[in-house]
Amino acid sequence: MSEIKKVYFKTFGCRTNLFDTQVMKSNLLHFECVENEELADVVVVNSCTVTNGADAGVRGYLNKMRQLNKKVYFTGCGVGTKGEEVFNNNLAHGVFAHSFKERVGEFLSHNERFFYAESAPMHLDSTIVTHFSGKSRAFLKIQEGCDFACSYCIIPSVRGSARSYEKEKILSQIRSLCENGVSEVVLTGTNVGSYGKDLHKYNLARLIKDIDSLKMLKRLRIGSLEPSQIDSEFKEVLQLPLMEKHLHIALQHTSNAMLAIMNRHNRVESDLELFSYFAKRGFCLGSDFIVGHPGESEAVWAEALANFKAFPLTHLHPFIYSKRDGTPSSVMKDSIKGDVSKQRLHTLKSIVASNNYAFREANNGVLYVLCEHGIESSEGFVYSGLDQFFNRIRFESKNAHLEGQWLTFDAYNIGKDGNYGKI
Repeated sequence: MSEIKKVYFKTFGCRTNLFDTQVMKSNLLHFECVENEELADVVVVNSCTVTNGADAGVRGYLNKMRQLNKKVYFTGCGVGTKGEEVFNNNLAHGVFAHSFKERVGEFLSHNERFFYAESAPMHLDSTIVTHFSGKSRAFLKIQEGCDFACSYCIIPSVRGSARSYEKEKILSQIRSLCENGVSEVVLTGTNVGSYGKDLHKYNLARLIKDIDSLKMLKRLRIGSLEPSQIDSEFKEVLQLPLMEKHLHIALQHTSNAMLAIMNRHNRVESDLELFSYFAKRGFCLGSDFIVGHPGESEAVWAEALANFKAFPLTHLHPFIYSKRDGTPSSVMKDSIKGDVSKQRLHTLKSIVASNNYAFREANNGVLYVLCEHGIESSEGFVYSGLDQFFNRIRFESKNAHLEGQWLTFDAYNIGKDGNYGKI
């Protein structure tokens, strides 16, 4: 045990994984966590397996750590798909599934190699996370798992069915985070909008009301939602001053034919009605979009693009489809050439960038910004932060140590690629 002192966590993938890493850091016991892998005796790899490309990125990192003679532990979503391969190829000293992550402090002292496959797919952590890597914004996982069956997605099989954390645990975590300097929280999970479906007469809207009643946070943001999960009660709580004026609603596509191929629940007509509702109420709106999925013919793409232009989207997280072995999409025919997919992706990004600029010009009122980080310059410091619409502003100041502070901007310049100011 004495020979293992410093531990580095390498996190791949989503915000849920970032929170899982914080859970492990909270359970390190007598080991020191470092932020530089070169200083570490041990590296814990929290993996993502959402696509074959994600697997390849993790595998490349594991090979790099072996060349550096690091003692490696492998966990995360990749345990269910690549864990045996990683263990058998001696790329990790130990492999452990999601439900074992709170035992990480114990595992780091094991001299014998081990493999712990998932034995409790409905597990929920008991750890209360009190810090989030020294930041003023924290991601807070409120649920695990997903009951959807999108044809391209492996995640339900590695994260399990949807289940929710109890209200009191979530509120306790928010109290602890706020007491340690956090002032903005992002609610996250595998499928955030399903929160409460397994709880008695409780849901995401009621959780938000209870968080608001604490009067401890400056701002609350919600991770990706499914259109079908947004009801009248949820729309009501979004008007609370605590809530960010930005929503991320997962469309994945704007062709009904493509949505059917993807085995999605949403359809274009109701999606557009929902987005228009929020746009009229001053929200910035983001989404995910997969281009190049099998079946996205020229005709389907033409329909999707015409529909897409009608959506008031100001933010977009577009993906070029990447095969994930073991999913229905991975064996579908009619694949799309890579150069075609890239062009389609650039087209969507250009449309949304123009929408975002138009939104910022039309809504040029006061911005409330959480300062994230800064670098020293010849004139002082250059800082960056996100406003209430999830738009980034970069600003100059002669003041040091503004990180973590809330700032108000009533005068600033609106550029094509973002807002700029001084303070």
